[in-house]
Amino acid sequence: MIHREGYASIIIGFIISVLIYFLFTGLFPGNVFVQITVISLDLVLGIFLIQFFRNPYREIIEAKEDILCPADGKVVVIEKVVEMEFLKKEAIQVSIFMSPLNIHKNLNPVNGIIQTIVYHPGKFLVAFNPKSSTDNERCSFLYEMENGNLVVMRQIAGAVARRIVHYLKPKQTVKAGLEMGFIKFGSRVDLFIPTQYKLNVQLGDKVRGGQTIIAAKEA
Repeated sequence: MIHREGYASIIIGFIISVLIYFLFTGLFPGNVFVQITVISLDLVLGIFLIQFFRNPYREIIEAKEDILCPADGKVVVIEKVVEMEFLKKEAIQVSIFMSPLNIHKNLNPVNGIIQTIVYHPGKFLVAFNPKSSTDNERCSFLYEMENGNLVVMRQIAGAVARRIVHYLKPKQTVKAGLEMGFIKFGSRVDLFIPTQYKLNVQLGDKVRGGQTIIAAKEA
């Protein structure tokens, strides 16, 4: 199954592949090596786009008061920071790097209400650069959980990713694990979690959206 954000990219990729094929076979008529090379490169492009925009069915676990992983990828940051955009206080930052090989749809991390959405234009630093969290193009979301706790999620564009998409509106009620957006061609998602939560992941862990519990509230 292909994600809806991929239809246009796959069609454009197909058109470009056809144009490249006719261009090179016209420049080098009868050259079998050129034909095989161009066809091979076109196939690689097609396979890349199809696997990047794949959207397989996945069983989502019940989050309740837990904080669910919002994206597939690798945990690249775990630290206590002062989240200045919304919370204005100390929180636990967990950052997940999404490589071009990961599934790129993003999910709501918690059950609750979207209180605020803020988009920031910015740079396109590599996603694992610490400054990407504050300097890159990004979109931030303030979730108020059903228990009153506040969680911030941030979609961050990277050096290759040039488009971040979300489907949320302020004051919208959301459910953990349901799709909230998409980032094209590899990037990063930051979570800012209340300090009273107990982390369930470690630096370097491979995580899966909707199936990994990032943190659980301590009793």
